[in-house]
Amino acid sequence: MSEVPVPGDAPAEAGDATTPLTVVTWNINSIRARVDLFGKVVRKVKPDVILLQETRCSDGQFPMKPIRRRGYKYTALNGVGGHHGVAILSKVPILDVKADVIGGIDHPRHVSAVVDFGGPIRLHSLYIPAGGDEPDPAINAKFAHKLAFLEEMLTWGRSAVAEPALLTGDFNVAPYPDDVWSHRQLLKVVSHTPVETEALERIRAEQGWVDVVRRDRPEPEKIYTWWSYRNPVWPGNNRGRRLDHVWASPHVADRVTTSVLTEARGWEKASDHVPVIATIAPAPPFAAEAGA
Repeated sequence: MSEVPVPGDAPAEAGDATTPLTVVTWNINSIRARVDLFGKVVRKVKPDVILLQETRCSDGQFPMKPIRRRGYKYTALNGVGGHHGVAILSKVPILDVKADVIGGIDHPRHVSAVVDFGGPIRLHSLYIPAGGDEPDPAINAKFAHKLAFLEEMLTWGRSAVAEPALLTGDFNVAPYPDDVWSHRQLLKVVSHTPVETEALERIRAEQGWVDVVRRDRPEPEKIYTWWSYRNPVWPGNNRGRRLDHVWASPHVADRVTTSVLTEARGWEKASDHVPVIATIAPAPPFAAEAGA
């Protein structure tokens, strides 16, 4: 993992805790292949912080010049070779960078850092294993690793939710019936099998995370963030799944709103995932003491 802070003050508007902080989480499916689309997201959304998954390059190969040119002077990278990889790219200073190993296999699947936005908020970029194609851990080691990862999150997440935090990323699980195009047809398809959806929901519910996207758009509204490349026309029959998530700890959940940049799936050379945008409102001022 490498942390690359660049000297100099952040833009005034980026570090101003009186205006909202815009955070994007996105499985970019190769930062080097999609650096131009990265720029398109920046121009359209103007995020203060971008949390990436599947960067697919080692830290030394990360295309820092175009990233810095667009104002992201503070970075935390966790990438090894051409697989997995996560990153935090920020216009505001970041502190206390961590990269945790979850699930017993040392893959670059997590990085987090703290931003000071009227108080510290930890931002997590998390990439849960996809799990392969066969939903049987006895014959599919990738699925076994995914289940082990989710099991360890039951412990790992307790400390994560104990501080003001956003837990974001590609969770590779569509937990609810209306997070997939067909609940019935996908019950035996990896990402929507009961063992996965029940494990993810147990983590969220027991630890108290707020699934902000679903809170703001209750079922039965359909929400998707991923569409397979196997569908030659997009949106076509719109067979999507909601694999990308924004969870907020109770400390900040009431200040967070979200949106999904669905149109990005239709861009030329798009990732199969689209960015999810989280907007954090400024912290309310402390109430004046009675009699003051």
